[in-house]
Amino acid sequence: MGIGGISIWQLVIVLGIIILLFGTKKLRNLGGDLGGAVKGFKKAMKEESATETTDEKKIEQDATFKAADETATKQQKPNDQQQS
Repeated sequence: MGIGGISIWQLVIVLGIIILLFGTKKLRNLGGDLGGAVKGFKKAMKEESATETTDEKKIEQDATFKAADETATKQQKPNDQQQS
């Protein structure tokens, strides 16, 4: 008994019929196209992940700079009042 109740011999027969119908050249091209599509998909997912990470870092940096600016502004206000 093979995968899901299908024996190895049944799979070999089905594969043989597919090769006879489409030919090895078409199957090779189909396999190459499928592989290229999977590779492109993985590359796009990796780039999207990198973009999201970059955006998150920018948001964190903006928040840090904003907090630093607020701290500097608070420290300057008492000094400005003393000089007046």
